[in-house]
Amino acid sequence: MNAVTPAAHRPWVVAKFGGTSVSTRSRWENIARIAAAHRARGQRVLIVVSALSGVTDLLKRIADSADDEAAARAAQAEIVRRHAALVADMQLADPQVLAPRLAEMERLVADTRRASRALEWQAQVFALGELMSSALGAAFLATQGLPDTQWLDAREHLLAQPLPNQGAWSRTLSATVPAVPDAAFEAALAARGEVFITQGFIARDGEGRTVLLGRGGSDTSAGCFGAMLRAQCVEIWTDVPGMFSANPRLVPEARLLARLDYQEAQEIATTGAKVLHPRSLGPLRRADVPLVIKDTNRPGFPGTEIRAIGSDAAPCVKAISARKGVTLISMETVGMWQQVGFLADVFTAFKQHGLSVDLIGSAETNVTVSLDPSENLVNSDVLSALAADLAKVCRVKVLAPCAAITLVGRGMRALLQRLSGVLAEFGALDVHLISQSSNNLNLTFVIDEALADELIPRLHALLIRADALRAEDGAVFGPSWRELEAGTPSPPAPTWWRAARADLLELAAQRSPRYVYALDAVRANARALMQLRAPAPATTALVDRWHYALKANPHPAILRELHGQGFAFECVSLAEIDAVRAALPQLPAERILFTPNFAPRSEYVAALALGVRVTLDALHPLQHWGEAFAGQAVHLRVDLGVGRGHHDKVKTGGATSKFGVALDQVDEFRALARGCGARIVGLHAHLGSGILDASHWRSVYAQLASLAEGFSRIESIDIGGGLGVPARSDERALDLAALAGVLAEVKQAYPQFQLWMEPGRYLVADAGVLLARVTQTKRKGRVHYVGVDTGMNSLLRPALYDAWHEIVNLSRLDAAPAHMVQVVGPICESGDVLGANRRLPECREGDVILIAQAGAYGAVMASHYNLREPAMEVII
Repeated sequence: MNAVTPAAHRPWVVAKFGGTSVSTRSRWENIARIAAAHRARGQRVLIVVSALSGVTDLLKRIADSADDEAAARAAQAEIVRRHAALVADMQLADPQVLAPRLAEMERLVADTRRASRALEWQAQVFALGELMSSALGAAFLATQGLPDTQWLDAREHLLAQPLPNQGAWSRTLSATVPAVPDAAFEAALAARGEVFITQGFIARDGEGRTVLLGRGGSDTSAGCFGAMLRAQCVEIWTDVPGMFSANPRLVPEARLLARLDYQEAQEIATTGAKVLHPRSLGPLRRADVPLVIKDTNRPGFPGTEIRAIGSDAAPCVKAISARKGVTLISMETVGMWQQVGFLADVFTAFKQHGLSVDLIGSAETNVTVSLDPSENLVNSDVLSALAADLAKVCRVKVLAPCAAITLVGRGMRALLQRLSGVLAEFGALDVHLISQSSNNLNLTFVIDEALADELIPRLHALLIRADALRAEDGAVFGPSWRELEAGTPSPPAPTWWRAARADLLELAAQRSPRYVYALDAVRANARALMQLRAPAPATTALVDRWHYALKANPHPAILRELHGQGFAFECVSLAEIDAVRAALPQLPAERILFTPNFAPRSEYVAALALGVRVTLDALHPLQHWGEAFAGQAVHLRVDLGVGRGHHDKVKTGGATSKFGVALDQVDEFRALARGCGARIVGLHAHLGSGILDASHWRSVYAQLASLAEGFSRIESIDIGGGLGVPARSDERALDLAALAGVLAEVKQAYPQFQLWMEPGRYLVADAGVLLARVTQTKRKGRVHYVGVDTGMNSLLRPALYDAWHEIVNLSRLDAAPAHMVQVVGPICESGDVLGANRRLPECREGDVILIAQAGAYGAVMASHYNLREPAMEVII
């Protein structure tokens, strides 16, 4: 027999439902089920509801109608129609349940105060939405197994208090309720019943008049009631699963934020997230009441939990938010420098016009501030009056519309050294203001509003998508929006190493660590590229010559396999040329492309003597060794001015990259070539690695082809490699059909040039794994470590440029994850981390750990650091 919680001790749950969650009968049935589930657990329930979706906007039309009678009446008629349809759908016994509210709306529409848009009248108009939805809800819930549901007028319990310097508009339409735990209210409500429904958004002032809590104020109401009742939890039910690391409609790879503390959540909400109103969190934080954001359509999903979290949480960027409609006020004068009271004078003007300042940036002769439209009545009249007053003491410039892009996380100052890529993204933009918060929770950049939507996905890829598991215990980030929309996650994709598990365990038993390469996988990748064809009806190959970038993996067996598939070879050193010739003695010299960078003269001379094709990417060889290139055909590597890739260290274009001849030096290069009798027969550009967007190669191809038309002897255009291999579940593989389409498009326009490409990692990454054995395990605080018998001496990529490799316990492949662990090696370096924050089964000494996608830039970059032998290589 289940124990029943004594009535006096039954906790409260406050459940708030937004507009989309109260707009249909099926959504109200969800509300009834949720409330009933709480009751079954022995909890009292206070339901807070918003107006039906779209109704507040219709009420705003009435509030804005002034002398436009037709507009007011049209909006009124639509509100009546919407509610009548829902009453009919709910099949309520009393179809006149809304009659008093509809009569009140008629009185307000006819009220003479509409002409002047009196603030008190506006508050009464806007309040109708919640009053009507809650009345409908109370009647409906009584028919759904909750007959004791009682309607509660929020205005009887939420008392707004004016703030210092608060204007009439904000006192009435954006009021503040200083809610605190109220034992008397809690006891009185408990004595009345178990289930209540009330309104969000509305309260009363000291004179008993209706006031509003601002747009989105239903969340605030829930927070206030939760604090007053000392609720066990406040639930915000909406149409999304919780807070995300970015707006998921802009960034499908945005990650669900599974756990946040109050301050982090408030920063995210304040800086742009629409799923939660920031004012709701203050009362809850003070009362220590947790809040959970839940999905009405998927009530079983855990959502986002917000509560107090220990102060020892590790630094981590958790979200990228954006606020649009931001106005900047720039105030400049030499008179402010060392002038006592200047800021007091200018801020007095903001106070007089009822404007609150958000961000502040200052210099010796300039102060720039931002106005947040969510907290201000910002219009042209107010701004003109403000500018006129400020002009008395300084030069004023208004910048609008702007967007504030904010990076939110804990310990932002400790992360500054990791933000070089972010600063590079902003470097090409006109950044009007940069602000780092004093609470160490955010870093904000203010830019032109039109640039925000394009910038946010790039920032998310740099800071969160590529590093989403660096949170302090791995429980911060949940699945991506794309994964949630796709439904049940699919099982792991089939890989050759899963099928070969028994053989791999046997190899590891013989010796560890080991690199293992599967030639079948290399062959499959090579054939996929070789089969690229132009769209029908054309059937010819698009790429005239594929070169394998030898630096990815020069294993002789791999070279022979790729030669058999028709690949030529791209080498970046004389030693790589020697390796190809040793593995393939009969290979014609012209099937080797030599593309060195800052190599000594001797290597160029030796390569030319062998008859291989030589690429130059600087003026120096022609300026100082011109006689070596007399009569020779050479290829020119051009820097197109921008780099691409998942990390700064794989970007090979732009002024900060050492590769290629700058576009403004191409004419000088041509003159030098003519002077020494060299012929430029090919143009080449390679801008970076790990690229998954097929349109990249269209851009490179088109730019080089256009440039080639200005030459007289160009035979081939080499658009490089960099074909990406997805490392994470939320990354989409390079679309080869799309790649074929963009190549065909440009080739049709420039059929006179051969097309060359030079992939490396794409061909061999998935074909290789690194096997290692567990040596020790360790726990320090909340951090679990799994040590293995090799590290950065065998696989440098994670330490060098934060590369992500899937890691599994091959010995316990199907076991459930037990801990979030750090997979580390034996090298005496803090950077010897092969995988940070990975969920693995319980690991024991001797278990075989498999690190996937290790076929490229693995063994070839290995060393004997600490005099430890790197992993040996095995072909299967």
